[in-house]
Amino acid sequence: MVANIGFGLVTSLLGGVFVWLWDRAKRIREVNRRAAFFGVRPGQTCLIVLGNKYNAPGTVHYRDVRAVVELSLLAGELGCKVAVESGDFRGGNGDRTEFCVGGPTGGANIRTGGHLAAHLPGVTIHPFDGTRPNSVAIEVGGEKYLFDRGNQEYALVAKFTPAESTSPVFLVSGQTSVANLAAIHFLRRQYPHVAGRLSSLERFCVLIRVSGIGTYEFHRAALEREVSAAAFGQ
Repeated sequence: MVANIGFGLVTSLLGGVFVWLWDRAKRIREVNRRAAFFGVRPGQTCLIVLGNKYNAPGTVHYRDVRAVVELSLLAGELGCKVAVESGDFRGGNGDRTEFCVGGPTGGANIRTGGHLAAHLPGVTIHPFDGTRPNSVAIEVGGEKYLFDRGNQEYALVAKFTPAESTSPVFLVSGQTSVANLAAIHFLRRQYPHVAGRLSSLERFCVLIRVSGIGTYEFHRAALEREVSAAAFGQ
C-alpha cells in the first residue's frame, strides 16, 4: 500500500514537472519567434524614433504616443529596454533595433524619408495635395495605394539592416497616425500570420490596409500584400 502511494506521488510529481517544462519550452519558442520577426534580442535596448504631427514640428499626435506605448509593451514582453528619439535623430542605429514610426509627408518624420531613399528605392510616398487623387499615396513598383482619409488607409512596414549597423531597422510609415497605430497593433498580435506569408524574415516590406476607420478606428487592419522585391529594387 505504502509503495503504491509513493509510486503514485512520484508519478504525479514527474507529470507535473513534464507539463511545466513543456509549457516553459512553448513560451520560450513563442518569444523567440516574435523576437525573430521584429528583429530584437532579449536584454537589448531598442530605439524608437517618433515623428511629429503633420506640419506641426515639436508636437506629437496622441495616436503616435499610443504606438510608442504598444512598442514599449512589445519590448518589455521580449525582455528589452527602450530609448526614444525624435525624427530629427541622426546617426546609425548600431546594435540597437530601431523602430521608426511615422511617414515623411510634411516633414513629419525626416528619418523615415532618409530610410526610404537609402534602402527602399522602389517606394514613393506622394506629397499631400488636396487637388490630386494620388495625394499621400504610397507607390510601390508602379502600383499606387491611395489615401481615403477616415475610411481606408495604408501603412508601409519594412525591416532591413543598414550596412553600418548590426541590428535592423523596423520602419512603420503610415499615411496617418491611425495607420501607424493600426499597423503596430496588428503586427504585435498577428505577426505569425504575416511571418508565414513572407519570403524572408531578415528583410521584408509589406503593406497593411486599415479599413472601416470611421467605425473601428485602428482595430480593423489586415495584410494587403508583400512588396519586398519591388520595394528593395530586386
